[in-house]
Amino acid sequence: MFDPKNLSPRKLSFYTALGLATPISLIDYVFEQKWQPAVASFFVVLIGGYLLVSFVLERFIYRKIKVIYKFIYQTKATRRQETYYKYILPKKSLDEVAVDVENWAQENQQKVATLQANEEFRREFLQNLSHEFKTPVFAIQSYVETLLAGDMIDPVISRKFLEKTSTNVERLTNLLQDLDEISSLERGEITIVKRNFVIQDLLKDSFEGISIKAEQKNIHFSIKKGCEGPIMVNADKEKIRQVVINLLENAIKYGKINGSIKAGIYKTDDRRILVEISDDGVGIAEKSLPRIFERFFRTETGRSMDVTGSGLGLAICKHIIEAHQQTIHIRSTEGVGTTIGFTLAAKKD
Repeated sequence: MFDPKNLSPRKLSFYTALGLATPISLIDYVFEQKWQPAVASFFVVLIGGYLLVSFVLERFIYRKIKVIYKFIYQTKATRRQETYYKYILPKKSLDEVAVDVENWAQENQQKVATLQANEEFRREFLQNLSHEFKTPVFAIQSYVETLLAGDMIDPVISRKFLEKTSTNVERLTNLLQDLDEISSLERGEITIVKRNFVIQDLLKDSFEGISIKAEQKNIHFSIKKGCEGPIMVNADKEKIRQVVINLLENAIKYGKINGSIKAGIYKTDDRRILVEISDDGVGIAEKSLPRIFERFFRTETGRSMDVTGSGLGLAICKHIIEAHQQTIHIRSTEGVGTTIGFTLAAKKD
């Protein structure tokens, strides 16, 4: 069936030659009044026209199309590609070739957009990394220079400066450790050793370990009603402890005085357990939520508050949970509080 929108080179050559041969043979018949010369001229023009048009298409049009395809592949043609050029490509219509080129252009636009996004992320990451290192390094430099410059400095002041220097050295050490850990997680070099344990016990133990920080703001921890019954999960206990402690520390940092932290544990199905840690603190702006698990990302509220940390905690949490083939999510409202939840595998018999 004739389809003008999907003509192969051979069909296009044939229909063009037919369009030439038919009127020429009719004219020949009108003048000669003999059908034999008309038929002969029809076939001569049909065959000659077909060969000529095919040659023109192959020589000037489809050769250029083959060059386009070679440019798309951006490589020296392999045997498979040579077979494609020789047998498959000639059967394609110009519309099909146009679709291939459009698809290639769209793919390249997506790649360019991804590269631009990665470049922006890299630039912002380096800027944040520089900032995180610069703050403690400059503080250490300032304290050391003050100590070196003062021969008669008071011992009490000297000790105070040394303690602050030690604090900033510890901050640098923690930052380097976090960087090393997140790099190992991203490379898949950290082994996950799973075993069954009660998640409620881990939550309580983790909070008790950092309760001194909570006492400074009189923040209380509790497990939500209906979630107290022991639920077993199957995961790397120490890695999950790291996640829980990080989330609890964030809840304390950004929690309000006399506030509370609550944990909820839910069976989503026979295979997964959902763990949620909620606070009633400052909350997070909606525009910041999509980036909250990025390395070094801080919200405007977080930057304005006097809180310390490497800025890698939530990124590490995300990598640990994903290393368990599970998911982590966040929901928050400014002035109301934040809830971060993650899933874990249910216990294995």
